[in-house]
Amino acid sequence: MKESSIKVGVVTDQTGPLSFMGIANANVARMVVDEINTNGGLLGRQVDLYLEDSETTDSVAEAKAAKLVQQDEVDVILGGIYSSTRQAIKGPAVDNGKTLYIYPEQYEGQECDRLIFCTGPVPAQQVDPLIPWLMRQTGAKKFYLPSADYIWPHTMNEKVRQVVTANGGKIVREEYFPLDHADYGETIDRIASSGAEVVFNTIVPPGLTPFLEQLYDSGFTKRGGHLVCTYFDENFLNLVPAAHVEGLYSCLDYYQGINDPFTKKLIDQYDKLYPGSAKFTAGSACSGMYRGLRLWEAAVKEAGSLKQEDVIKALDHAKIAEGPGGPAEMVPGQHHVRMNMYIAQAHNGDFKIVESLGTIDPQECTRGLQ
Repeated sequence: MKESSIKVGVVTDQTGPLSFMGIANANVARMVVDEINTNGGLLGRQVDLYLEDSETTDSVAEAKAAKLVQQDEVDVILGGIYSSTRQAIKGPAVDNGKTLYIYPEQYEGQECDRLIFCTGPVPAQQVDPLIPWLMRQTGAKKFYLPSADYIWPHTMNEKVRQVVTANGGKIVREEYFPLDHADYGETIDRIASSGAEVVFNTIVPPGLTPFLEQLYDSGFTKRGGHLVCTYFDENFLNLVPAAHVEGLYSCLDYYQGINDPFTKKLIDQYDKLYPGSAKFTAGSACSGMYRGLRLWEAAVKEAGSLKQEDVIKALDHAKIAEGPGGPAEMVPGQHHVRMNMYIAQAHNGDFKIVESLGTIDPQECTRGLQ
């Protein structure tokens, strides 16, 4: 029986600075795979989960992905949060291992590989709707972009610059820091002296908490400034005092304030199985992990086999009628997902949805897959 089981590999950061996200991702993978097995498995076969800890270290993620492909011979790999981790997994999994890879995190877009499917939001679903809405709502025109120095912030900031400029605004400055940078004093001074009305943050843990504390202490939001961070979710709210992010705007595919019957049932199920601080959230890739596994399950069922070419063909147009935040479907030829999007604002340590944007297309891979 073991030989004929279906093998799902998941690489996620269960230790290190992103462990509060990675543990939640691992929980979602366990929950979905257990449910598939409880309902009779897939193609009449047991699904075995091979869960690896990438330790929030890209070289470890690369080694774990290699193990899953070469030693465990998994049928599909999911996981990765940082974009640099996606690239680390991609080498052994896709480039060398020719294995199907599903990346669950919201990210900068532009991944267009025949063997990679992305199940989190991209700039067309976050930056494009959020910035014009924010500028209309607040009248703000001057943006400051403090950023971590890796691929996601650089690419996101290009998009932010395009959209802000197209809507009559201005980027007063963008800055990049190592991920573990902790002293932002000079930057905070520049934010104050620049007259910036919006801080669009792409600093990530572990540098995130000192930045937010120092920005708050400077009185930026008390003076009427607006804080934006598109990946911020309920897991991140747990990281910092509520006052540090009061009023922060985010834009994601799911928040816990969404109470459609399916989403509510799903979150209740998760909370019962995994009580504690690692919440089921969207910025932490949980919604993308759930969506990725369910879309892959639908594709395998349609293909009627695990033959990779057949699964890819089915996954190209796979749909789920229900998911966190609503239904979702792959846009044929794009390997990215059409899904509901929401703008939310932090208030007293929780997120309130301030705008339901409806279904938004990813607009990725428009020049074709590689």
